[in-house]
Amino acid sequence: MLGMLLLALYDLAHLLTMADLTAALAIEAMLGTDRPFQPELHAIRPHPGQAVSAANIYRLLQDSRIMDSHRNDLVHAVQDAYSMRCAPQVSGAARDTVEFARTVAARELVSIVDNPVVLPDGRVESTGNFHGAPLGFACDFLAIAAAEVGAISERRVDRLLDVCRSRDLPPFLTPDAGVNSGLMIAQYTAAGIVAENRRLASPASVDSLPTSGMQEDHVSMGWAAGRKLRTVLDNLTSLLAVELLASVRGLQLRAPLTPSPAGRVASSMVEPFAGQPGPDLFLAPVLEAARDLVRGPELRAAVEAAVGPLR
Repeated sequence: MLGMLLLALYDLAHLLTMADLTAALAIEAMLGTDRPFQPELHAIRPHPGQAVSAANIYRLLQDSRIMDSHRNDLVHAVQDAYSMRCAPQVSGAARDTVEFARTVAARELVSIVDNPVVLPDGRVESTGNFHGAPLGFACDFLAIAAAEVGAISERRVDRLLDVCRSRDLPPFLTPDAGVNSGLMIAQYTAAGIVAENRRLASPASVDSLPTSGMQEDHVSMGWAAGRKLRTVLDNLTSLLAVELLASVRGLQLRAPLTPSPAGRVASSMVEPFAGQPGPDLFLAPVLEAARDLVRGPELRAAVEAAVGPLR
């Protein structure tokens, strides 16, 4: 269980930074504003993870001709939808959940969970330290947090594809909607994954069954919690890949306006396998290539080289 938790913590920390990146790209593509991510707005609600995510998104949105095109437009939207301006509150809460789970894992790494145990004075005692409740709870908490980061990502994808809400992007991000379906099926994929994650976010740690003639009459189900957390993280990778693809497509369609440095880097790394807006593509290999970018270090490293370190 502890090994599963440690691996999940490593992977989720990376995915949360990538979630800030894909959120920023989507906000930029939808002509959103960077004003809700100003640091002083997050200092007045001092959740540490929220401040980190807001700082990431704010940095990623700077130096964008797309953002500048509507920055002083008084008839532009008064405020953006929740899925855009509340991104740091959701991903930040997930970051704080990661910090809690790290504390649990750190304590467990220095724990003795044998039964029985031999104490320093030579006594041999029966103990319940093997019970996995701390690890099971942590895995379940992380699954809930990761599922919600994926859910808000899918909401931004849906908004990008909706001509009524994307601020003048073409339907389904294709210039010839009706003849082509654009990224419609990619959003179907994302919606299905979100539905699966909602089921997987149901906690395993509340589902104890007795064994061993009622001697082991309450167990943690921590291994089940760790296994389903792994699936949730894999699903989150796919959801962020869909958002990455949709956001880059949206940025391409804003031409001749140029995106932020982060947007230019992301576009340059997505275009080799996704191309420019045009006739429909077979999306499976495109989404798999986008998953590789989300999962691996290359995209983050390239973006950080352009904008500075992200957390």
